[in-house]
Amino acid sequence: MPPQLTGTPRRRRQASVQSGSAEQPTRHPAVALAMALPCAVLLVLLFGGWEQMANQAQAVADLITR
Repeated sequence: MPPQLTGTPRRRRQASVQSGSAEQPTRHPAVALAMALPCAVLLVLLFGGWEQMANQAQAVADLITR
């Protein structure tokens, strides 16, 4: 039997209140790409997804050229 939730639900405070410091600048999108790209390459190599990615790219190219 799942446990029952009792009491009042907790509410999250705004990020600026939680940090307690001045507003921090956002990251550049290239930083996110630099962090995600090595993981994506590793997964492609690890699971052999190169052929599937090539097939998908060919299908998209066919749709664009129509």
